[in-house]
Amino acid sequence: MSASERPPEAAADPAIHTYLGEASALRAGRLGTAGLLLSVLAATGPLLVVAGVMPTTFAVMGVVGQPLLFLVLGVVLALFSVGYAELSRHVHNAGAFYAYIARGLGPTTGAAAALVALVAYSSLQVGIFGLFGYEVAGLAEQYLNLELAWWIPALVAVLAVGALGLLKIDVNAKVLGVLLLIEVAVVVVFDIAAIGDPGAQGLSLHAFNPETLSGVGLGTALCFCIAAFTGFEQAPVYAEETSRPHVLVPRVMFLAVGGVALFFAFSSWAMTVATGPSGIVGAARKQSAGLLFGLTEDRLGGAFTDIVHVLFVTGMFAALLSFHNVVARYAFAMGREGLLPAAFGRTNTATGAPGKASVLQSVIALIAVVGFAIADDAPFGDPTAPVLHLFTWGGNVGALGVILLMATASLAVIVFFARRGAAAAQAWRLVASGVAGVALLVIAVYTVKDFDVLVGSGPDSALNWILPGIIALAALAGAAYGLILRRNNPRAHARIGLGNEAFQLDQRAN
Repeated sequence: MSASERPPEAAADPAIHTYLGEASALRAGRLGTAGLLLSVLAATGPLLVVAGVMPTTFAVMGVVGQPLLFLVLGVVLALFSVGYAELSRHVHNAGAFYAYIARGLGPTTGAAAALVALVAYSSLQVGIFGLFGYEVAGLAEQYLNLELAWWIPALVAVLAVGALGLLKIDVNAKVLGVLLLIEVAVVVVFDIAAIGDPGAQGLSLHAFNPETLSGVGLGTALCFCIAAFTGFEQAPVYAEETSRPHVLVPRVMFLAVGGVALFFAFSSWAMTVATGPSGIVGAARKQSAGLLFGLTEDRLGGAFTDIVHVLFVTGMFAALLSFHNVVARYAFAMGREGLLPAAFGRTNTATGAPGKASVLQSVIALIAVVGFAIADDAPFGDPTAPVLHLFTWGGNVGALGVILLMATASLAVIVFFARRGAAAAQAWRLVASGVAGVALLVIAVYTVKDFDVLVGSGPDSALNWILPGIIALAALAGAAYGLILRRNNPRAHARIGLGNEAFQLDQRAN
């Protein structure tokens, strides 16, 4: 991209951080370290991972070394965060991924990344609505003897999340914080109980043996496990709503990725201790998603297991709200920069929340849930449809999109600093970004290659190319719109990714 395509670099002006003068701007200073960290970690859904992802990975892929796998992925994502965090000190934009990619690889690539991010995070959120509805319907039948179609609680959740999304972000952070801390506490109690009452093989560390990471299922296991980290990369989305984004955003990202890696590695190890490393795969295949609940009932009793079931639902609600907030801010940033109608780039005067962008995400979720409900024509719904279809499809499409965004952002980091003559000064960060980018690209290739295993569609199913094709189509559509914008409105095209800095540039120009 030539220098004429975009305004002078606002990042060179140290006074430009978060734009405060416009009534439609996101409100700065609403989130501190704790609020930002809790908002980010809620999206990882700790109990969802421990109860869902871990047993599935043990059962489907037969990889005993899942605890070690979490540590390996933690290293890869920490390397990614080195460059990503450094770029976050220079670019403060609610568009996060697409803004970084635009600043490194140009506005047209940024436009493609914007639509991919919108589709990926929307898919992740919408997918969880399916599992949420399924679990709530199951609890209603078990404890209230009330038969509900899964989509009824799912629609109630859509409305509740939409209402909370219109409130101040610090209010959301408090809600997320309470739900997350209770969820983590329950998992820690299970971990302690499992270690205190180990299986026949005792406190075995076999799950950390590198030899356990062999076999044909390793690549697909990587795809399962990296999805558990989804959320840590969201910290820059809230940069405009913190008082010191250049300090808080990098700090939270490293705390998040390190905390998630250690927490999941420890919890998956505790699971192998509870059954014994030699028995974890068989137990997971026998009990599937019920593995955690069976282990807690054996050690902590039925009452505690009932609590875990309820907190499994509240944990999903926290993840739904966290993803909703992220998508709303992406849509806000896109509206502000002409990638969506300008109405989405405005905030509510009273709360500072991106109101219309928040409503947009609620509408997307509503349409998806209603669409799957209509397709599910059994009297009270196919009990497997919201999990095997909505949750599984949405989760894997979204995870693929986020992995590709991270890989592209790694390249953008390298180009951003190289173009500014800072390659030598940032050499070790650029090397880290390069290594992480290659590793993430390999995982993305495995994700596409093994999509039939991830979604359980079978090797000859059209879903194996239709579902990943959604991300490819989003990228092509975004790039096409970026090219149209460059031809018809080069000024707007040049400012993709600038965010608040574009307002500052306008003020200085006038």
